[in-house]
Amino acid sequence: MILADFAGSWAGTNGFRLMPDDPLAGSPAALTVTTAAGGHLTSVAYSWTHPDDGPQDGLVVIGAGDQEGSLVAVWGDSWHQQPTPMSLTGGPGTDATFELAAEYGGGWAWRIVFDAADPENLRMRMDNVIPADRATADKAAGPYPVMVTDVRRV
Repeated sequence: MILADFAGSWAGTNGFRLMPDDPLAGSPAALTVTTAAGGHLTSVAYSWTHPDDGPQDGLVVIGAGDQEGSLVAVWGDSWHQQPTPMSLTGGPGTDATFELAAEYGGGWAWRIVFDAADPENLRMRMDNVIPADRATADKAAGPYPVMVTDVRRV
């Protein structure tokens, strides 16, 4: 299963921004990866601190999809995605990454990318995806990182 080799506790940093031209505000972050349901599910629980709203936490639960190599997930976060969790789909990305994504209205999309290239470092990036019809000279269409979490095994 995805991230099974990363099971355990991780700690590091999180960068957060709301808009693409905002700087990433840094804070400590923690992440715990566990497997469940006989190894068929992987959960990624994480915590971070919003620069104005304080401590936050979230959970991504990932499993195999109906198609070979596809993934399904449910995601909730105390700041970004609440009270209703978001359902995402995805699969392998480039190198040792995998991506999960879902539209949330009017062509806008949310993408979560896990980078597992380094067994001693795990990166979780969350992107907001600006639709082409909402792009401006200041905000290009496509994804931009909203959260970048870099953690190392505790």
